[in-house]
Amino acid sequence: EMSLTSAPDSRPSGRAAPPAGRRTESPVVDLNVGGEFYTTTLGTLRKFPGSKLAEMFSSPAKACLDAEGRFFIDRCGTYFGPILEYLRSGQLPTQHIPEVYREAQYYEIKPLIKHLEDTPQIFGEQVARKQFLLQVPGYSENLELMVRLARAEAVAARCSRVLVCLVRNEKEDANCADALRSLEANKRSVVKFGPWKAALDISDLLDCLNMDIKAQGYQVCYSHNSPLPAKVSDYFYTFSFSWW
Repeated sequence: EMSLTSAPDSRPSGRAAPPAGRRTESPVVDLNVGGEFYTTTLGTLRKFPGSKLAEMFSSPAKACLDAEGRFFIDRCGTYFGPILEYLRSGQLPTQHIPEVYREAQYYEIKPLIKHLEDTPQIFGEQVARKQFLLQVPGYSENLELMVRLARAEAVAARCSRVLVCLVRNEKEDANCADALRSLEANKRSVVKFGPWKAALDISDLLDCLNMDIKAQGYQVCYSHNSPLPAKVSDYFYTFSFSWW
């Protein structure tokens, strides 16, 4: 059985043994991270004392072992390699940045998280896009509603169409009020976004919706066509979900 400490070993006479009751830490650790195997040291794993990774190896009681006696971590092993290289040498990853960032968050390695948040990929997603979406009331809920409506209409159909209304400000909201009431009276489902306070345009929100729906694995596209009067048609878009 593997342990965070090494059992006392026999020593030639004349060499002092450790004091009774004390055991020395084994510096080398074999890891099984989601089926990927690594060998490192306790010092490397504990490099940042406040991290979850350091906490995992703070005592034998917290260790989980696989059948071969390796310390087991139930995470994706592919992206643990860059994490380990950062702990060893301070080298920053250059590939799979979003995935490594997710794992760095899980292990709570704050210096690495901060470095990754300065990269264009994470900065654009976390600071720019997500901060914009936080200014759009009910974005996540409406996104889920769009998917639910599309799935509800998918029975024996090759594609589903979801009508979306996008209004940037209170004036546009008022302009669409009659059209929305008419659609509701005709039992036509519409998912409405806005008004919002961010400085981005409707095209930005459309791109965000398209990106986030595709990220869930759906085939989707949007078009600017609606059966509504010309004076309000600019606010309505159709998202088409393809099923086969």
